[in-house]
Amino acid sequence: MEMPDETILSVEGLRVGFGRGPAAVTALRDVSFTLARGRTLALVGESGSGKSVTSLALMGLLPPSGRILSGRLNFRGRDGKITDLTRLDAAGYRRLRGPGLSMIFQEPMSSLNPLFTIGDQIGEMLLLHGNLSATARDKRVIEMLELVEIPGAAARARAYPHELSGGMRQRVMIAMGLICNPDLLIADEPTTALDVTIQAQILDLMCRLQRELGMSILFITHDMGVVAEMADDVAVMYAGAVVEQAGVLDLFDHTRHPYTQGLLTSIPREDLPADERLVPIPGSVPALAALPPGCAFAPRCSHAQPECRQKVSLEEKAHGHLSACIFDFAGAA
Repeated sequence: MEMPDETILSVEGLRVGFGRGPAAVTALRDVSFTLARGRTLALVGESGSGKSVTSLALMGLLPPSGRILSGRLNFRGRDGKITDLTRLDAAGYRRLRGPGLSMIFQEPMSSLNPLFTIGDQIGEMLLLHGNLSATARDKRVIEMLELVEIPGAAARARAYPHELSGGMRQRVMIAMGLICNPDLLIADEPTTALDVTIQAQILDLMCRLQRELGMSILFITHDMGVVAEMADDVAVMYAGAVVEQAGVLDLFDHTRHPYTQGLLTSIPREDLPADERLVPIPGSVPALAALPPGCAFAPRCSHAQPECRQKVSLEEKAHGHLSACIFDFAGAA
């Protein structure tokens, strides 16, 4: 298998299904994107667009009802070896999670075990992927808590999750994700439950740690403001498919898909006049079991034409800028 040297992750034609027989639905439809080493790719879209399912497929954590129907997930580790994640068994994934792939989940309170201390939960990764002594593990855990800027790290390591604030629990999740220095960190909406001040601190922290550790980040969010701050590249998802992909500045300055335009025009802005209202996207994401023919966004799109009922695929509209629309909207949002 071939992959450019600078590419750490290549997703090719990923299709994921849930259920079997008449009740089966396809949650991801031919999802493809690449992530370069040391960069941040943001997966963006409304709830139900397939972002989290993509991350679970990459981590080998799909629920029993879900399965990869087709596609390749090529991952290049720090040793240069390329692995198709779809071919890994459970033991292979256990070896890879931690030093290769790591994930920060959306809600830390439901991801942390209330019966174990913070230090025990972070240090468990070192038990699985290292041969450090108990003293060395404890020292490493405290160093990691200090790295994510938790005050009184030694005392916090002995605390239980309920004794920490929401912001501190999220920092613990970041520490847990980084304890083995992963090549690729997947962050699934890590700031959703936090207030804006703590959110800004967490985002700044992740940017700093990425620079210091040289890791790649797949950042999953529905917040275009977070995208502008965090991402180098963006893939916009809708109804289980990528509908636009570009560099972050190109995407904001030359939006080419009506759905992306809708996401951008619904963001509150400081320069918005007091008497001017935000423009929401009408309707909601369609049920995966009843997708409209052709473009899935057409029923909500003000630009829709009869031709939109035809099959549409992701095509390059300009250098490095892909869009799944029969039209080419190249203006600013």
